[in-house]
Amino acid sequence: MHTKKSLQTILFCCMAVFVNAQNISGIFNNTGDVGAVKHKGSTTYDSESRTYELSGSGANIWFDKDEFHYAYKKLNGDFILRTRAKFIGHGVDPHRKLGWMVRTGLDTGSAMVCATVHGDGLTSIQFRKENGKQVEEVTSPVKMPDIIQLERRESSFLLSVAKYGDPFWTVEIPHFEFPEEVYSGLFVCSHNADVVEKANFENVRIVLPAPTDLIPYQDYLGSHLERMDVATGTRKILHTVTNSIQAPNWTPDNKTLIYNSEGLIFNYDLANGKVVQLNTDFVQSNNNDHVLSFDGKMLGISSASGEEEYGSLIYTLPVDGGKPKRITPTGPSYLHGWSPDGKWLTFTGGRNSVYDIYKIASDGGSEEIKLTNESTLDDGSEYSPDGKYIYFNSARTGSMELWRMKPDGSEQEQLTDDHLQNWFPHISPDGKSIVFLSYLPEVDASAHPFYKQVYLRTMPVDGGRIKVIAYLYGGQGTINVPSWSPDGKHIAFVSNTKVE
Repeated sequence: MHTKKSLQTILFCCMAVFVNAQNISGIFNNTGDVGAVKHKGSTTYDSESRTYELSGSGANIWFDKDEFHYAYKKLNGDFILRTRAKFIGHGVDPHRKLGWMVRTGLDTGSAMVCATVHGDGLTSIQFRKENGKQVEEVTSPVKMPDIIQLERRESSFLLSVAKYGDPFWTVEIPHFEFPEEVYSGLFVCSHNADVVEKANFENVRIVLPAPTDLIPYQDYLGSHLERMDVATGTRKILHTVTNSIQAPNWTPDNKTLIYNSEGLIFNYDLANGKVVQLNTDFVQSNNNDHVLSFDGKMLGISSASGEEEYGSLIYTLPVDGGKPKRITPTGPSYLHGWSPDGKWLTFTGGRNSVYDIYKIASDGGSEEIKLTNESTLDDGSEYSPDGKYIYFNSARTGSMELWRMKPDGSEQEQLTDDHLQNWFPHISPDGKSIVFLSYLPEVDASAHPFYKQVYLRTMPVDGGRIKVIAYLYGGQGTINVPSWSPDGKHIAFVSNTKVE
């Protein structure tokens, strides 16, 4: 039987978060303190940079009770929580904590799971599977990561962490009997009841992934059109839609992003955010293989608007729109590159059920020329800005890797050889760097599906250290085409989530 004093203590602990709760902007609905903290925490949101700063106290997140500051919302079903985070200042206690937390309730002893980075670099997934039970923990070998991801996948939770630039280290903890709806958000805990600590969170994303019964090319998730600073990794969502948009090109005049959606081509105005459909006349069934000429005057598109038996064919038209001119006589043909002098198009051609790389005169005035001859898939061909090489991806070694060759198809050499599946090399305007898409090893080498956890990575054109510059949910349509800004400082791409 509870005494009056113990009942008051329980009520205080359970109500603490509501006393300090407040509404905030951004992707979270509320913020407040969980547990009997001595110092009220706070959350601020910078709408321009879309970053959060949390300050909070709290004795600990351990044993059978938690004390911390929390910015949160309710989520249902599966989700992926991801951010780039760091402490602000040197701190007092080496075990101050920041990260993601999922809870079944807002009282101090609720069942929960959290992706936790400590002030001394210790990183772990901590969890309490039932209300009032003791916290358990699995530690990560990665010390002081700044990329923190917590995923709910059916009855499991997965911690993924990395130091920016490296691939994730991941561990899965199964058998959580949490309700469908849970509280989910960012937290900070000082690990010292008398101290307030601060943390910064940028590139904060809540991803609602594809359901297991989604049918590719029939069912689609929503899309974020994003811009990223390649040097810093800072990302900004420019435009969000509930349907599928794919493959942004960046025009050389720095005014427009061109992308496809539902068979049509659209212009996104970088100055005012307005979206206008581009006139492609009778060519309507466009896919995500569209490329700008180096001078920005012409647009090449791939479309199934011709004879049905050919599938995708290649057309060109003025960048401002107009009646397209058919270039490839047969198909399927998927455009990927335009030579710097404007004279040639390079594309993936499916001939006799084998997909190799071809080139053809951009005016359509010659027969196609076969550049690769492999039984496996070659794809994603793109000219370097100096015209000396064509870069592409090939599955000829058993995994999908980046290659390059001379424009006549000679001197084919492999550039990457790692455990990931690497697609769509895009060369920076100064010709020094490559940005490309990487799938995890479990994806088939010849597949580039929608709605997977992928990386955008960069490397020097002649080989060298490969660095992850973006951790995202996407894949097909994310960065199929050249999307560097004219000054080489930014790239544009598409990430995906269910948009509610």
